[in-house]
Amino acid sequence: MMELTLKDRLRKAVLTADEPGKRSAIVSALAAPLRRWTEPKSRVDHLLIVPQDLRTGDPSFWDELEHGQFGLAGCIAFLHGRSPFEIEAPSVAWVRELHGFGWLRNLDAAASDRARATARCLALEWALRFGNERIGIVAEPVVAARRLISWLSHANLLLEDAEPETYGAITASLARQLTHLHASWREAPAGYPRLLTLTALACATLSLAGHDRKVREVETNLVAELSWQVLADGGHVTRNPALLVELLLDLLPLSQCFTARDRKLPDRLGETLEHMLPMLRYMRLGDGMLARFNGVSCSEAASLATVVAYDDGSLGPLVEARASGYARLERGAAIILADVGRPPSLALSGSAQAGCLSFEMSVGKELLFVNGGMPPAAAGDWLPAARATASHNALVLGEKSSSRLITHRKLEALLGVPPIRYPDSVEWKVEDIGDAVLDARHDGYYRRHELVHSRRLQLSSGGLRLTGCDRLDGMHGKVRLRADLPFAIHFHLIPAARCGIGASHQEAMITLPSGERWAFRADGAALSVEDSTYFAESAGPRPALQIVLRGVTYGETEVNWVAERMPEGKVE
Repeated sequence: MMELTLKDRLRKAVLTADEPGKRSAIVSALAAPLRRWTEPKSRVDHLLIVPQDLRTGDPSFWDELEHGQFGLAGCIAFLHGRSPFEIEAPSVAWVRELHGFGWLRNLDAAASDRARATARCLALEWALRFGNERIGIVAEPVVAARRLISWLSHANLLLEDAEPETYGAITASLARQLTHLHASWREAPAGYPRLLTLTALACATLSLAGHDRKVREVETNLVAELSWQVLADGGHVTRNPALLVELLLDLLPLSQCFTARDRKLPDRLGETLEHMLPMLRYMRLGDGMLARFNGVSCSEAASLATVVAYDDGSLGPLVEARASGYARLERGAAIILADVGRPPSLALSGSAQAGCLSFEMSVGKELLFVNGGMPPAAAGDWLPAARATASHNALVLGEKSSSRLITHRKLEALLGVPPIRYPDSVEWKVEDIGDAVLDARHDGYYRRHELVHSRRLQLSSGGLRLTGCDRLDGMHGKVRLRADLPFAIHFHLIPAARCGIGASHQEAMITLPSGERWAFRADGAALSVEDSTYFAESAGPRPALQIVLRGVTYGETEVNWVAERMPEGKVE
């Protein structure tokens, strides 16, 4: 009966509490059982600093919550008067975000007494119901790390003017969470998840009183993880450009924690930040957003703008991203970014896509050619299509992707998707001959068909003409196939662009949203304008158009093409 009474009181606090005296009574009732728990080995009496949360809060989340809706991970759950911890979850991703408490920033942004009371009551409910859990989603190192960072970053929301019982209950829970993460961080999957757990540990040991003796150990582990995860050019080992934003949103506040505690910033952490900011600049197109390679979805403009603000340009531009496997050509108002790297190791390839030698191009602030990108979490059914080579501005041979999905039960369970492998060899170079030129080749089709794909991109000095050449031939000489193989070279457009066949069947006319027009011509393959799908939209995949060059190869084929701005167009 007592358990039911507590839940009823909490439910009422979450949905209807508006009297300070009533809220205090509810908090006290909830905190009493917490005080009887076994105290953690290392107590927390107070916070020394509160880390900054650089992620932007959405105050409309509170408006939706007041109407009984709890939207996370692209799904909306309807509370119907219940606590979000009691309802049937719409997805596993939703549960992870719920227990990660990243949504606290939205309640903080609402700047409302009712929102503050709700945040405090939900944190207390979590501590009461789940604080001693050591298995399941709630205890996963990544979820625990995100929750620890969220509670610390929004400690003012949870603790400011709180009753002593509430303050004690939340800080005691923080100590337990920290103890649990110290014991479990090595169980986090390799890559960003493990780096996140160490970042959380570093933030917590610097922020919570009584944990200074752990700082050196955590710092050593963090530096070791950064040393192999962040490449020499500042990219991440997964080759996912979007992770640069996530890492900076975590690491920049951590660096501020060292400063606030008057502790020397670890050299490796400082070097990592200095390398990552220019790399992020390198991977942005003219519209300011990240190119859609290897896991980039609907980029959050606010998050990107936040980390970009830390780049004052004093670090200088990145000349070449060879470690990460990306090439950049820039002339006039035109920018081209190309994927010229191999997939990462199998254990890190969950976000990798089969887009080797694909490219994206912007002119001024408009996008001309784009890859399909990664669909949002709520559109996961589209993921296999989005990872395929056909969803990239690249050549598809024999209706197969240039990478292979690998059957590996344990890795697939860990990553949530099959890992990919191949190409094994990618060679490339960039030349400046007045025009900017990229020459690249990969062996992704060699094992199946003994053929190598080579691509040459030449961007004119004014940025108004892109000339391309795609070749298929043998690794060391001519190859004669037993049967002709079909190939298709894809050029995807943004959903807002219009495209149709021009004056000849080998010409297409592209009209961008501004009215700027580009002519696309090809020789060596049949040109067509076909339907496409653009995946990188927060609302889900959208229909778009693509230019496709189709033909067959007997073992040696060359296709030449050119995209050229029409004279009547204009570049802003």
